[in-house]
Amino acid sequence: MPPRLKSLVSSVLLGLMLLAAAGCAKSEGPVFDQAQVEQFLNRYFSTWSEADFEGYGACFDPAARVYFVDPKGAMTSQGLTDFLHGQRLSQEQNRAQEKPTSMQLSGDARVVQARVRWLLQASSRQVSGSDYFTLVASEKGWRIASLVFYND
Repeated sequence: MPPRLKSLVSSVLLGLMLLAAAGCAKSEGPVFDQAQVEQFLNRYFSTWSEADFEGYGACFDPAARVYFVDPKGAMTSQGLTDFLHGQRLSQEQNRAQEKPTSMQLSGDARVVQARVRWLLQASSRQVSGSDYFTLVASEKGWRIASLVFYND
């Protein structure tokens, strides 16, 4: 094969290999709207702080689970009904305000995981901690599928 033809064939083969590799490359898919997720999480915290338990409960998927991790690493788990009841009682007995101080988000258009640091103010007592959310996109917007949280 003449050198010029060999070079042309090599270039065409290289081009075909690159096209094939590009076709096999994994697509990341649609990404989530960060501002929309942050707005949802801010609503979660504001409805709790305002003791708006109808709005607060609407942040959760009905099948959601909530986990609390104590300082020794022991975990308790509650379904949504029990968790919301406990939160309502807590706010009735000792009104508090909880505000996010930082948010780290990752995910895609269907599922987002969020780590939110927060500060809770109740009377003269301040408590900080972390919430780890798994959020799922639904027809009604983002919903909490699971929440794992702890106090510092």
